[in-house]
Amino acid sequence: MDMVVHSKPYTGRVQAVVLDWSGTAVDYGCIGPVAVFIEVFRNRGVAITTAEARTPMGLMKKDHVRALCGMESVSEEWKRVHGRQALEEDVEAMYREVEPLMAAMVADYSDPIPGLIEALAALRDQGIKIGSSTGYTRSMMEALIPAAAQKGYRPDSIVCPSDVPAGRPYPWMCYQNAINLQVHPFAAMVKIGDTVADIHEGLNAGMWTIGVTKTGNELGLSEEEVTALDEEDLRQHIETAENRLRNAGAHFLVEDVGQCPAVIEQINICLARGERP
Repeated sequence: MDMVVHSKPYTGRVQAVVLDWSGTAVDYGCIGPVAVFIEVFRNRGVAITTAEARTPMGLMKKDHVRALCGMESVSEEWKRVHGRQALEEDVEAMYREVEPLMAAMVADYSDPIPGLIEALAALRDQGIKIGSSTGYTRSMMEALIPAAAQKGYRPDSIVCPSDVPAGRPYPWMCYQNAINLQVHPFAAMVKIGDTVADIHEGLNAGMWTIGVTKTGNELGLSEEEVTALDEEDLRQHIETAENRLRNAGAHFLVEDVGQCPAVIEQINICLARGERP
């Protein structure tokens, strides 16, 4: 493969996307992980809310537990119950429970989000490679990867935080995807995800970023719950999710991954003008 030195702004087309898994590609509403975090804290006598459990979503799961312990509301409840702040040894102990619970749960939340398979087929028709990153460790993904593959979702590259020095918001998973897919420069890559951590990961990697609102963690509702909302309530919920991801720095916003091919065309126009992420 000939190596091209990009001394000027890259003006070619998008070569690859890196998708998050839960809430972006599978598991509409990012439902699966939430129950696990609530259960593990409940086992310590500490009640956390669904909203609290969702706040650090996208981080590597141990970092997620650590972030929850650091939240003021959770920290105060922990101190009320245990008479002290949560320690790193508490984080480690809870994470030892999270690991098998997540591994047992993920296959039950492996359904591709509507529009995913068609969108990726459209991208592949353009020669775009499909990478992925996640907050799940490799051992957690061992059940999810084959379950999703049976339903038609097979990315070209799968990178987990346990494969690299650190998870989100660090860019290492995106870098490893670039290596696996043999794609450069990073301006030719797009990170697609439904959490603030996803957007920060992509920005830190120097990639274009697309935030997913309706099917993801920021909305945090199952497909059935979304369908049951009246139109105005849904619009308000989506606007809240949009604001969170826009404030995180997302270059573009979509309701679901099915809308991404149209956005990729917009990015191709930006690239042709010499614009960079």
